[in-house]
Amino acid sequence: MKVRFTTSDGSHVDAEAEPGDNLLRVAQAVGMPLEGTCEGQMACSTCHVVVDAEWFDRLPEASEEEEDMLDLAAGVRRTSRLSCQILLTADMDGLSVAIPAESHDMSR
Repeated sequence: MKVRFTTSDGSHVDAEAEPGDNLLRVAQAVGMPLEGTCEGQMACSTCHVVVDAEWFDRLPEASEEEEDMLDLAAGVRRTSRLSCQILLTADMDGLSVAIPAESHDMSR
């Protein structure tokens, strides 16, 4: 399955993924600047992405804990999610997300 990332400069990076993959790990594997400091424990917001509007309502709803962490993220929009909380399924083939301009991976 494919996932499309749109970078802050408007370029696109397509990634191959498998059902069950975590969106954060897929993004990191193709060089997206998502730090994921807490390694998916939902204790930070450094993996914040903006899901394309056409996909947002097709994803499982964010938990209250995820919503709380998004309150701390820079550049949050209505369709923002934490990529560590999105487990890919076969029906998400073609998922498209944007990397906020505010994203910086300090580990690189």
